Amino acid sequence: MVSPPPGAAAVAARTGLRVGPAPPPLMGSQGRLGPPGNGGPGEGEGGEARKLQEGRVARGKRRKGKGKGKARAGQGGRGSGAEGKPGPQTAKEAAGPGAEAGARACPREEAEGGGSVEEGARGIIKGDEGSAGAGKEAQGREYRKKEAWRVRARRREGARPGRAQRQGGQAWADIPGTGVAMAAEAGEEEEEAARESAARPAAGPALWRLPEELLLLICSYLDMRALGRLAQVCRWLRRFTSCDLLWRRIARASLNSGFTRLGTDLMTSVPVKERVKVSQNWRLGRCREAILLKWRCSQMPWMQLEDDSLYISQANFILAYQFRPDGASLNRRPLGVFAGHDEDVCHFVLANSHIISAGGDGKIGVHKIHSTFTVKYSAHEQEVNCVDCKGGIIVSGSRDRTAKVWPLASGRLGQCLHTIQTEDRVWSIAISPLLSSFVTGTACCGHFSPLRIWDLNSGQLMTHLGSDFPPGAGVLDVMYESPFTLLSCGYDTYVRYWDLRTSVRKCVMEWEEPHDSTLYCLQTDGNHLLATGSSYYGVVRLWDRRQRACLHAFPLTSTPLSSPVYCLRLTTKHLYAALSYNLHVLDFQNP
Repeated sequence: MVSPPPGAAAVAARTGLRVGPAPPPLMGSQGRLGPPGNGGPGEGEGGEARKLQEGRVARGKRRKGKGKGKARAGQGGRGSGAEGKPGPQTAKEAAGPGAEAGARACPREEAEGGGSVEEGARGIIKGDEGSAGAGKEAQGREYRKKEAWRVRARRREGARPGRAQRQGGQAWADIPGTGVAMAAEAGEEEEEAARESAARPAAGPALWRLPEELLLLICSYLDMRALGRLAQVCRWLRRFTSCDLLWRRIARASLNSGFTRLGTDLMTSVPVKERVKVSQNWRLGRCREAILLKWRCSQMPWMQLEDDSLYISQANFILAYQFRPDGASLNRRPLGVFAGHDEDVCHFVLANSHIISAGGDGKIGVHKIHSTFTVKYSAHEQEVNCVDCKGGIIVSGSRDRTAKVWPLASGRLGQCLHTIQTEDRVWSIAISPLLSSFVTGTACCGHFSPLRIWDLNSGQLMTHLGSDFPPGAGVLDVMYESPFTLLSCGYDTYVRYWDLRTSVRKCVMEWEEPHDSTLYCLQTDGNHLLATGSSYYGVVRLWDRRQRACLHAFPLTSTPLSSPVYCLRLTTKHLYAALSYNLHVLDFQNP
């Protein structure tokens, strides 16, 4: 290595010229401008050292383009240019004897790249400026990173309009002036997503390119599990498999799905697929129990459902409550209170916007639901145990061993059309859907069947059902399911299903209560589900009429508060049971 002559340095000092080109300041360790590291050119090593310095400058520029603020120092060490200060190794120690001779020849020269003291000072000032502007540069880098991330995210989400719609507003919310544009773009993407979901997929098996009628026919042979898996393939198949036609066959074979045995849909406003989902909870016995109402003294309540209202008897009153939207709770304030009886209400029905009630005082009460109109008249000599009303005709049964027929017309209230001597206490009564006859269930204390059918127009006995009832097998509840089929239950612990088209001497099917408990009431969905209320511990049982054994049992009371289940009512989502001290609900929609 050849050092420049000392005279040249002295001349340069007098004339203010520099020996060799002054290198630009390098990037510091944190990306800020400052003086380069120690051990640069001009320290007694001439042009070769100058070439090393230029190489370092070039490398520093390349690293600056990548956003990294580090510059390698020369052979003698590395400076911390972020603060404009030399490194821990001094210039004299790194340069050797040549640098000491150059320093003696010209004290203004420094050991940094052949620059002067002014250059060093200028580098220090620039280093300070870089330190002052470091915050802004860091913010700028952070902003550029965020911008790059947003661009990449927007490219990724370009093919998924649903997620772009949800996340676009959040990704660009911090940029002013983009709210309206993002809202418009979100609306367009939503419309596009709706069109894509409704459109049939262009690619896929040739099966999906068949006409929809053929696809419906093919998919109608799939079971519930296969349809559920098929709905997970794509959006179009999810929409296609939600068609009610595909689920109707499955719903008719399910429990309490809103279809009758003849295929009539009783709940057209609810999608069939949703009803099938809830019916699985009925089949598996998954439900949540809650208490809707409580009362202090023991009662024998009866209840009826109509739309979103619940009517329940408490002592000599009938109270009307409105359900909350979930159907599993009530508004505590009753909508109306209907009174008129001197003793407890034993039974009541809803018909033609009227409440027809039977009381322990031997009277029948007629109340208009949406007004204060109330009429009561003496009907029997003893308590009226049961009542029914259809087609403007009222029938009642009493403990005085008679059944009577009454008109509902306002001008003829209280005029008895027929009085029938049943020769036994009447516990239950029901009118046929054809309005041609009615059936009575008695205490079975005589030598005849407790189930007898009477002509509604003449009051004459038409037939009696069954021939093998033991004495005391009274019928506590009876109901018509169709004009030719009916169900009955009572003291003999059996539920019997009768079909008048086959035989009146023997029931078609029967189910026995496993614990030999009296069955106070029954309820059916009109298809496969059957619910019964027992006399002990408030046990509610669910039956599948295609099986002999009980499906599920729900005890609603404990031993100290043992109570019969006096009344049952059900919908496709809930089951309501009235006991002596409270009203229970079993929620099958949200178990």
